[in-house]
Amino acid sequence: MAIEIKAPTFPESVADGTVATWHKKPGEAVKRDELIVDIETDKVVMEVLAEADGVLAEIVKNEGDTVLSGEVLGKLNEGASAAAAPAAAPAAAPAAQQAAPAAAAAAGDDQILAPAARKLAEENGIDPNSLSGTGKGGRVTKEDVVAAIEAKKSAPAAAAPAKAAAPAAEAPIFAAGDRVEKRVPMTRLRAKVAERLVEAQSSMAMLTTFNEVNMKPIMDLRSKYKDLFEKKHNGVRLGFMSFFVKAATEALKRQPGVNASIDGNDIVYHGYQDIGVAVSSDRGLVVPVLRNAELMSLAEIEGSITAFGKKAKDGKLTIDDMTGGTFTISNGGVFGSLLSTPIVNPPQTAILGMHKIQERPMAVNGQVVILPMMYLALSYDHRLIDGKEAVTFLVTLKDLLEDPARLLLDI
Repeated sequence: MAIEIKAPTFPESVADGTVATWHKKPGEAVKRDELIVDIETDKVVMEVLAEADGVLAEIVKNEGDTVLSGEVLGKLNEGASAAAAPAAAPAAAPAAQQAAPAAAAAAGDDQILAPAARKLAEENGIDPNSLSGTGKGGRVTKEDVVAAIEAKKSAPAAAAPAKAAAPAAEAPIFAAGDRVEKRVPMTRLRAKVAERLVEAQSSMAMLTTFNEVNMKPIMDLRSKYKDLFEKKHNGVRLGFMSFFVKAATEALKRQPGVNASIDGNDIVYHGYQDIGVAVSSDRGLVVPVLRNAELMSLAEIEGSITAFGKKAKDGKLTIDDMTGGTFTISNGGVFGSLLSTPIVNPPQTAILGMHKIQERPMAVNGQVVILPMMYLALSYDHRLIDGKEAVTFLVTLKDLLEDPARLLLDI
């Protein structure tokens, strides 16, 4: 029986998608719930899984083709078996499992996991990138994860040498002296980001105001309590971003215009703070949203940001993760940026840019003191936000960060 493989139903905000990768070739066997093809939209990558066991009979839409919601991508013969299945594959599996630690060092982030294998790995704290797949095309199967769990229990120290050997310097794309060029198509996400950035600059009266913040109080607080914080909150680490998110939500309450958006000729004021956190991924810049961040604790913020970062790395962010947002925070400091002018993410009207913490000589009570300083940049839409509002917001943020007790006391 032939089953049509169809594109998933896209949300209203997504018009179409592009066939990114076929993980199976015609004639290859597939199992129920096994990943067959990836569909890339301008926001996320959506996975299409097999509805039943069988053989991929036909590919209707090739890689790079544009597809609409529910459009047929290919056909699957249910219950059929592959014409030529290598007999030596099962026998080779144990040897491949023994070679897993060494192979994982070279595998990087390109591992392909079956859904059941991914779930089992997450439940048992197994890093998917440390596994070597014995399935077709290098796919990591459930059995591979089980073997890794057993190996972890019996010989926990054995993995240390392999893990230490994992980092390796990336080779340059081109050799010195070569005059070659490489042309690759722009991904839909990269194209959409480019379109929105140009749109923002052409449709807004964008302006940026700057200030600087002394990070020593927060650094001291973090240094004092980070171990206790991590222990109490089940391994969640205390970073700087949670302080900035909490301070931003308080400053947004005091300056609601910075948290507003423009819809045609209307100004929409939001009675909640949904904070978008810009995250860099292999596919480009994505902005998952912390919903009702004003109600979240520092631990909840840090845990959510860590989860978003992992999902971005694995290409698992959903449309819901990135929809909405009333204000955005971008941290270019993690890459070493000392100062920048971030671009507002429409329809929002402001974005905060964090930067590198740099020790500088500062005048304190008539004396020169070396302090860890960070430049803050607030880009905003001058059509809605006046300079006074923007500067007041940034000064409020600075005051809260330089005296964190004010966040607790709400003063």
